[in-house]
Amino acid sequence: MRKKELTLAVIERLKQEYPDAGCSLEYNEAWKLLVSVRLAAQCTDARVNVVVEKLYEKFPDVDALAQAPVEEIEAIVHPCGLGNSKARDISACMKKIKEEYGGQVPDDFDALLALPGVGRKSANLIMGDVFGKPAIVTDTHCIRLCNRIGLVDGIKEPKKVEMALWKIVPPEEGNDLCHRFVLHGREVCTARTKPYCDKCCLADICKQRI
Repeated sequence: MRKKELTLAVIERLKQEYPDAGCSLEYNEAWKLLVSVRLAAQCTDARVNVVVEKLYEKFPDVDALAQAPVEEIEAIVHPCGLGNSKARDISACMKKIKEEYGGQVPDDFDALLALPGVGRKSANLIMGDVFGKPAIVTDTHCIRLCNRIGLVDGIKEPKKVEMALWKIVPPEEGNDLCHRFVLHGREVCTARTKPYCDKCCLADICKQRI
């Protein structure tokens, strides 16, 4: 099976397995997703969802967070780890959104990349989840599963995996596929335990049954 055919088969099977896949970070405004995805680095989404509630109680909008002392942001977000660098990035990001975009998160990929603390993974997540545009989020689950299944061959660098997937994944499917990779990676094709190949919906088409 060629990679494009394999990709389409994977997409359809994961759609059936996880029909309601979506972002596990909770947000109701674009800027909040930016904050959460920065805090989620080396931290669980569940913990981030708890911590941001306290952050937004004290700083309820872009202006408030942009004006907040970094030390006060850090005091709230430190349970997510790397508190100082995350607080600095969040502060600088909100300042730039306030000053350059009137408090609105830009819907342009390059503009998102230019925001402090925002990399390709975060920018793609915003483009896909907030603005409904084609996006491919290459997190650890996506990279691991794509290599195991055979969608990419021994590629571990996130940007290279993303570029390879753009060639074989229909643009309108990329964002949802990556959310389904996260669910499948947590529940079945796990990293820290032996994958549960016996209950995997992709077992018969997977390149590397472990």
